[in-house]
Parts: sequence; C-alpha cells; structure tokens
Amino acid sequence: MRLLYSIPPFLTLCCFVSLACLSASRGRKKQINRLFTVICILGAFLYIDILVIFNCKSSQTALFISRLDHFFIVYLIPLYIHFFHAYLKIPGRLWLIRTAYFFAFILMCFTPTPLFIAEMQRHSFGYFGKGGALYVLMGIETAGAAVYVLILIHQAIQRETQSVLKNRLKYLFCGFGILGFLIGMNTLPLLGYTVYPPGNFSFIPLSIFAVGLFRYDLLDMGLLIRKSVIYSILSIMLTLIYALVVTVIHKSASGIDISNSVYFPIFFFILVVVIFGPVKTRIQILVDRYFFKGRYEYRRTIKQLSQTISAVLDIQQIAALLIETISGSMQVSHCCMYLSDDAKPPTYVRFRNNGDPSLPTDAISENSPLVIWMKRRLQPLLKDPQMQQSEDAFSRQVYAELESIRAAVVFPLIFENTLIGILAIGDKKSGDLFLADDLDLLETLASQSSLSIENARAYRKIEDLNKNLEKKVSERTLELQTALVEKEKAMEVLIRSESLAAIGTLVAGTAHELNNPLASAMSLIQSTLEDLSARNDTPLNSAIQDDLAFAGKELARAKAIVGSLLGLSRQTQTYDDAIDLNTVVKDALQMLRNLYKNQKIEISEQYAGDLPLVYGNFASLGQVVLNIIQNAVQAAAPSSGTIFLKTDVDRNHHQVIFECEDTGPGIPDAIRQDIFKPFFTTKAVGKGTGLGLYICHDIVERHGGTLALEKSRGKGARFVVKLLFES
Repeated sequence: MRLLYSIPPFLTLCCFVSLACLSASRGRKKQINRLFTVICILGAFLYIDILVIFNCKSSQTALFISRLDHFFIVYLIPLYIHFFHAYLKIPGRLWLIRTAYFFAFILMCFTPTPLFIAEMQRHSFGYFGKGGALYVLMGIETAGAAVYVLILIHQAIQRETQSVLKNRLKYLFCGFGILGFLIGMNTLPLLGYTVYPPGNFSFIPLSIFAVGLFRYDLLDMGLLIRKSVIYSILSIMLTLIYALVVTVIHKSASGIDISNSVYFPIFFFILVVVIFGPVKTRIQILVDRYFFKGRYEYRRTIKQLSQTISAVLDIQQIAALLIETISGSMQVSHCCMYLSDDAKPPTYVRFRNNGDPSLPTDAISENSPLVIWMKRRLQPLLKDPQMQQSEDAFSRQVYAELESIRAAVVFPLIFENTLIGILAIGDKKSGDLFLADDLDLLETLASQSSLSIENARAYRKIEDLNKNLEKKVSERTLELQTALVEKEKAMEVLIRSESLAAIGTLVAGTAHELNNPLASAMSLIQSTLEDLSARNDTPLNSAIQDDLAFAGKELARAKAIVGSLLGLSRQTQTYDDAIDLNTVVKDALQMLRNLYKNQKIEISEQYAGDLPLVYGNFASLGQVVLNIIQNAVQAAAPSSGTIFLKTDVDRNHHQVIFECEDTGPGIPDAIRQDIFKPFFTTKAVGKGTGLGLYICHDIVERHGGTLALEKSRGKGARFVVKLLFES
C-alpha cells in the first residue's frame, strides 16, 4: 500500500527532473531560465526526500535526510518570488526579494536543529516530519508567497491585451502558480495534521505548465511542439505507469502462489497488450485533437492552393489566393505580402494586405534591417522577445521592424537565391504560437508562391514586349505616314517656291521694263511743265499745270513701287549689300499697302535717325520684314487695331533692332516654343503652310542675327529682329 502513496511524488519528481534537464539544455543564459532551473533542481531534491522518507524504515535516518534536504529547500520561496518578479518584469521591490533570501538564510541555520524539524511522525503513507517552533514561520512565509504570486499573475493577465501573451500567463497561473500553492500545502502534515501531503500532486500543475511550455514557449527557449516529442513523452509516461503497475501487482501478489507461476507473466503480458495498447492510441488521438487540431484540414487546403497557384499567371490573383488561404486556414490576425519593384535599388512594396488595413508600413527599404537579415539567412524568422533584449543592436532593429509590420513570423520569397519578396503573417487569433509543422507547411507554400510569382512576372514581361512591339510598329507606321505627309507638303512648298521664284523673276523683269516708259513719261511731263511755265497764258497754264503735276506725282509713286518690287524680288545669294533697315521696312509697307489700306488698321512708324548700315541680302531681309508685318496685319484684322513698327540701335552691343508689335489676340504660352518650327501653323487648312516664320528665323540666323518673340506691352504679339553692324 505504501508503494501506491509513492506514485504521486515519483511522478512529480519525474516532472521536475525533466523540466530541469530541458531548461538546462535548451534554456538561454537568462535570469528567468537560471532561476527556473534552480527551482526545478530544488523541487527534485524535495521529492527525492519525500520518496525516501516514505519508504524509510528508520525514523532517525528519515529525520536526518529531511533536515539535510531542508537545508537547501528553504531557498525555494525566495527563488519562487524572484522568478516571478523577473518573468513579469516587475520594477523595484528588490527589498522584498532580499528580505526573502535573508529570511531563508536565517532558517537555513536552524534546519539541523529541532527548532525547524522536531521529529518524524509515522503515518499510513510513511514517515513525515513534524515542524518545530520556527517551521510555523516558514509555513506563513510559504502561504504568503503563494498568494502574492497568484495575485501578481492575475493582475498581469488583466493588463495584457495580446492574446498570445495572455494565454502564456494563464498557463503560468495554472501551472507554476498553483504549484507553489500545492507545495506550500505540504506544511499541513509538518504542522501535525494527519493528511497526505497535497504537494505530492504537483505533477498535475507541472504537466499543465509543460503543455504551456511546448505550446506557447513560456520560457522563450525556442521550443515548438512536434509530434515525435509529444509521442516520446507519452511513451515514457506510459512506460513509467507500466513499471509502477508491475511493481504494485508484484508486491500485492507476493504472498500468492500464482505470482511464481509461469502463467502469471503470460497473463500480465496479455493484460498489457489489451489495455495499454488501446490506451496509448486513445491518448495519441486526444493529443492530436488538442495540439494539432485543424492541422490536417489546412494541410489539405494548402496543398490544393499549391496546385492552383502553379497555374495562375497573374500576380494579383496569386497574392489574393495565398493571403486569403493563410488567413482563413490558420485564423491569423492579418497577412500581407511585400514584393520588390523594378527600381534600382529595389523597394519592397506592400503588394497585398488582408485583415489589418491600418498597417503603417507601406514599403520596406532595401537597406532595412529586416531585408538585410532575410538576404543573409534566406530563412523564416519568428518574432522572438529575446531579440528585443539582445545586446546586439541589429537584432533589436529587426525586432522593431517586425513590430512595425505587426508580424509574428516572416517568410522570405526566394527565386534563384535572390530575395524577391517577404510574406508577413500576424499572430493567430486563438493566441497559439506557430508550431514546427506550421512553419514547414508555410515555408513550402512560400517557395511555391515564389516560383509562381516569378513565372507571372516573366509572362508579364513577355506580354509587355509583345505590346511594346505592336506599339513600336504602330508608332513607326505613324511616323512613316507623317513623313509621307510632310514630304507631300515639302513638295507642295517647293513647287510653290519655284512658282514664286519664277513669278519673282517675271515681276523683276516686268518692273525693269516698266522703269523705262515711266522714266520717259515723267521726263516728258517735266518738260511740258517747264514750257508752260515760260508762257504768259496764265488761266490755261494754271489748270494744265495742276493736272500735269498730279500726273507726275502719281508716276513718281508708281516708279517707287516698281523700285521696291525690284529690291524685294531680287534673287541673289550674296550677303555683302549695305542695307538701310529703315528702307527695308518702308519698302515692305509699300508692298503691303493694298493689304491694309481698306481695313481699320493704324500703322505707327518710328524710325531711328542715323541708323547704321548692316551688310547682308536686301531681298532676304525684305522677305523677313514683309512676312512679320503681314502676320501682324492678319492678326490685327478684321477689327480695328494698331501695328507698331520701330527701328532702333543698341550701340553697346553693336545691334540694329527692328520691332513689330500688334494689338491682336497674341500667341498662347502653350505654343510659343513651336512657332519657329517648320510646318507649324495655327491657321486653317489651306490658309498657311507653317513655313513663314521658320524661313524668317533661318534668314536672320544666316545674317548672324536673332529673331525672337518677346513679351508684349499688351496682349498681342511682339517680334524683335536684331542684326549686327560693323563699328
């Protein structure tokens, strides 16, 4: 019967030893891991003591062992308080921890004396110590520490907002928090009460803590549940139970002859096969339901998704399928994808987001710590709170960036060992951690998605090339058509120019031929006027003189027109004529008189005196002035308007200046830079060729001058010609 009483402390001892080994081998060099390991070691000492004194036959031996064990056990209480202060990051209250350690040191000095453990009492479950006068103080300290720790954890649960951390605290409360309360209850038999030590059942909260340790990585040891680990633990536990059952049955049947029979092992083997085999299978099913619930369902879903996205060639659709499937299957708070763009260096732009539209980060820089980490490792990254407390500044920066995108785990999207994107997944809505199987499945899915995304990009590039090719063919066709149209226009202008040149030659010849009769007629009229002036017939002489004077005046005007026509139509390629710019402007006005004399247009002329001569081609400059004045007349008509013509000299820059300004509608700013281009015109079809100002600009440049459209004093246009003169 005493063996049955030893089973609970034995199971508790196994839990303490397992947790101590796990923490020592996998725990990081942190304060909470060191404290946890020491607590588990002292707990193992405590239950070794209980197992020994339960089965000890000598009360003196049991008393010695119990006093020796409590020499160290007294430090369990300050270690317990210290552990929770460190775990919950409680600032201050160092005085409380120091006081607890000091009190434990005082008690340690009295553990070998009857003041701490007076004697051993015999109970039905075996020997157990009876506390002395000082043990009451330890009982009070234990009860106070247990209540204090439970209150701390409860307050932390109430303050916490993140579901993952809240679940961790709940497991801590039900596991390690209740553990302290149960072990503290061991003071009851020590105070003289005949009751089985409640602390022997500490394997129950320790088992709960172990579940939380694997499921939520309570001590940040990087532990993730794997089936092999869980099944191994179950096998060990069932083996221990099997060994206990064998021992109990053997002890119980030691007085019966059948225990020595050959049939007893056969019967026991059949019993084990019939009972323990189905029990193990049933427990494995329960473990699968609890730890791995939904795993098979979303494994199938993700497999179907992998087959689907491999045939999709649209990145938007791939991203939508991937993120919606992950969000729906794993029930995460949010999921988003960052894909690299075509910039140099690339920026990882948030391509798709699901579940959290308020994410502040829209893009991740090429030089960000997270991207650098991903490029170095090319592995998934779990957000580990240890990174925040790391001495490495780079790790802290990576953790801060994970916080900014609210990611619990990040997967690299890799193609040919190149990072093309990042898949960021938030916490699970249930508060569970991402387990090893989760990471394996998601990593496989991320790899397949990377290949699909790169295939979609390649397909898009091919489509773009096809579209660009078609666009270029269309553009070249349009350019060819435009060239053909311009060729036809150029041919038309060339024909017109040839016609004008021929007409100019004809006009020049005609004007030259007209000069002779005009000169003869003017000479005859002049002679007649002189003869009439010499006669004494005054009445007849006065009337005839007036008529002949008028006729002479008109003939002189006709000769001036012919002279201007000859000057402006003279086709030479020489640029050595000494030209008076005032004469060029006046000749041009003479030629355009018929264009504006019947319209409400006023010509304002302002000529500079002593204007220096410029050297060039008289006919070409006349064509420039003629074209500019003609454009001004057309702009000022049909309503009344004014044209301002002005010549001036800038002796500082050795320039002769001609200005023509009208009061017309002006030239819009949008086309001012195009007016000197060939074939550009704002006139209706058939009204202009678009070559006038282009030719004028070319002629002025050949004379070493400039032709510009400058700001007008009103809303009209103001053209300025500047020509160099020799000093």
